[in-house]
Amino acid sequence: MSTPTPATPAEYRALHDLAVSVAEEAAALLLTNLHGVRSIDSKTSPTDAVTEMDRASETLIVGRLLVARPDDGLMGEEGASRDGTSGVRWVIDPLDGTVNYLYRRGDFAVSIAAEINGQPVAGAVVDPQRGETFHAWLGGGAWLNDTRIHTSDVASLDRALVGTGFDYMPEHRRRQGRMLGRIIDVVRDIRREGSAALELCSVACGRLEAYYERGPHWWDAAAGSLIVREAGGMAEALHPPVLPEGAWAIDTWIAAAPGVADAFRSLIVEAARAAED
Repeated sequence: MSTPTPATPAEYRALHDLAVSVAEEAAALLLTNLHGVRSIDSKTSPTDAVTEMDRASETLIVGRLLVARPDDGLMGEEGASRDGTSGVRWVIDPLDGTVNYLYRRGDFAVSIAAEINGQPVAGAVVDPQRGETFHAWLGGGAWLNDTRIHTSDVASLDRALVGTGFDYMPEHRRRQGRMLGRIIDVVRDIRREGSAALELCSVACGRLEAYYERGPHWWDAAAGSLIVREAGGMAEALHPPVLPEGAWAIDTWIAAAPGVADAFRSLIVEAARAAED
């Protein structure tokens, strides 16, 4: 007999509890090995790093999830891929912010989400250096450790602190620089954490009013986007025809507090189009 697909808040909460437990264990592994000697490879470009700790974290996560839920599917940044039969797929970023981790800086995280039919229903993002676990389940609100969180109540772009990130490919960075020039004098200021998952969580808890970035993958955004929405904010991926064709064919993720969401979406679309002129 096949396992019924989770479909109630209580079942989403059970997936959430597993995501939190496994993400916190993987985060502890990363923190324990932060100052160790490591090997470094590259992926899409020489600046797109991957370490043995990315892989070790993913191995731990996959092992724990499959022991707990052997019928589930998997998608991980470092190659984990598995079709499941339960209707649940786990979306895993075992180390978001690898370059920060490589330089032994802050702002790296573990992100784990459970999705059903392509929609996240539970997720956790753990920042091991700050001891912070952002987490949510569908209909259950968003949380930072044991405290309920909400997005900012700022309602004008000139008061909005905005996070962003940049591509690893130089030609895309140049375009993003032109885009930034259209944004920076409209908003309060710009910040860059170097972890898409944590930028999304910063929107969720009011440390940022908005965030945008071309290129985050689903494993970067699955948990964080749910956390933003459960905190009362907007999180979505933009792509053509909303954005220009060509260089913008890959998703551009945006997130914002509700008071600035519409204006921020319009600003990002306008800036992206202007960057192509």
